[in-house]
Amino acid sequence: MKTIKYTFLFLFISISLVACSDDDSSTPNDLEDETALEFRQELNVPYGNDGDQVLDIYLPAGRTITTKIMILVHGGGWTSGDKSEMDLLKNLMLQDFPDIAVVNVNYRLATENNPPFPMQIDDISSIVSFLKNNQSEYVISDDIGFIGTSAGAHIAMLWSYAYDEDSNTSMVCSIVGPTNFTDPAYLENEDPLLQELFEVYGIDPSLEFLELVSPFHQMTASAPPTILFYGGQDPLIPVSQGVDMEVKLTQLGVVNEFTLYPDAGHGWIGLELIDTWTKLKLFTETHLE
Repeated sequence: MKTIKYTFLFLFISISLVACSDDDSSTPNDLEDETALEFRQELNVPYGNDGDQVLDIYLPAGRTITTKIMILVHGGGWTSGDKSEMDLLKNLMLQDFPDIAVVNVNYRLATENNPPFPMQIDDISSIVSFLKNNQSEYVISDDIGFIGTSAGAHIAMLWSYAYDEDSNTSMVCSIVGPTNFTDPAYLENEDPLLQELFEVYGIDPSLEFLELVSPFHQMTASAPPTILFYGGQDPLIPVSQGVDMEVKLTQLGVVNEFTLYPDAGHGWIGLELIDTWTKLKLFTETHLE
């Protein structure tokens, strides 16, 4: 297996919000309860024995046992990447969703002797189990959402559709995530870049295996609400990966939104980026907050 080091060019712009009030005076009902929990963060918390099995958790002030969780999953072609690449998205979450706990995760990276599947799916299961086992300590619920980029989006979708045995996932977001390895755009391509990406999951070339690791083939009518963002000029993710996903989600009756930026590649900036956050923010408000 070749090692792939793809850099996800998703440069987030910080959107500053100003809270306005007609009356700055405080009343007894406005005063913070002295017993309310304060904001808390823990960095590089181990959830397994491997050095890559660590996460950062950001717990909101005033949290309760109903506080929901957003899990961020970085990209990198399954073989590279780090949770620090999601920091700007993490900051937007903390800014615009002060009542949601944010968990930014690392997972074991694939090598020639350590294939991505099922290793990385197992890591997501371990992360969710870790959060459940520490609910009392962290004061959080077991309601979760996912935002994944590139390979991280693939992992988030696959776990949410096929491995969330307790149906705790309230939403999943894919930003340029691969969805279907049986797509002719992959199977019949002659592009060396696509071939290199595809070979990471090409350990078992059988159709059965490719369907097993494809969110497109694993989704059912009970899949969580899903929001998708793709670029029309992406050299790694064919447009059909998003278009076909939207069609099947709709056929199954799963709540979904799909946005294609025709001129964007494997990430974007400027007005398209602002549009992405605006839509993702509303989707999160509707399905997780």
